[in-house]
Parts: sequence; C-alpha cells; structure tokens
Amino acid sequence: MDKNVQELHQLAVKNLANSFSPYSNFPVSAVLQTKSGKVYTGVNIENASYGLSMCAERVCLFNYVNDGAINDPIETFLVTGKTNNPISPCGACRQVMVEFLDKTTNIVLTNVDEIGRAHV
Repeated sequence: MDKNVQELHQLAVKNLANSFSPYSNFPVSAVLQTKSGKVYTGVNIENASYGLSMCAERVCLFNYVNDGAINDPIETFLVTGKTNNPISPCGACRQVMVEFLDKTTNIVLTNVDEIGRAHV
C-alpha cells in the first residue's frame, strides 16, 4: 500500500468517530482525493426514518461537488468501516460513484485493519 493511500486510510478511520449511526451501529467513512491533491471526507448520517439516512460515500461525493471541485478529477476514492472484510458500497452509492468517478479512479475498499482494492 502506498504512503498516500495509507494517509487517506488513516483519515477515514479517524473520521469513523464522526459517523452518526445510532440505529445501525454501523459507522462508515469515505475519503476522496482529487488529482490536484484536495481531500474530501464523508461519514454516514442516519435518521430515525431510515430512508432519509445518507451513506458516507454519497456525503463525501456531495461535499466534493458542493465545493465546486467537479472539474478536478477524483484520483482516489477510499471507503472503510468496522467490518471483518473490506466494506463495499451499496447500490445507490455505486450509482452516484459512476456519475463522478472515471475509469482511472483508484477505488480502495477497506476495513479498519486491512486494505483491499477494487476497480471501476
């Protein structure tokens, strides 16, 4: 694992503490880095009306869009959680990822202890 991915992983693991997941007790964190080096984060945010909850992956991507960085391609997109194996995005998150990531994006699916890799 290269140093840059290690640093993004450490940030994602640290941000798990910011997850608002009192209903599922399933904290998830996502971090992306653009080609220019900007970093955006997101954690899952639950609601008692579960359908109104938002996944970490989408929060992260929406922060990127909200910051006006859409013309700065995403170089690395990393997701982590407190799972036994590397975590995988849900279908809704995958659909949003397809909108903003391209074939060159390094997608890293992890847990807090190990690194896994996936490709678009």
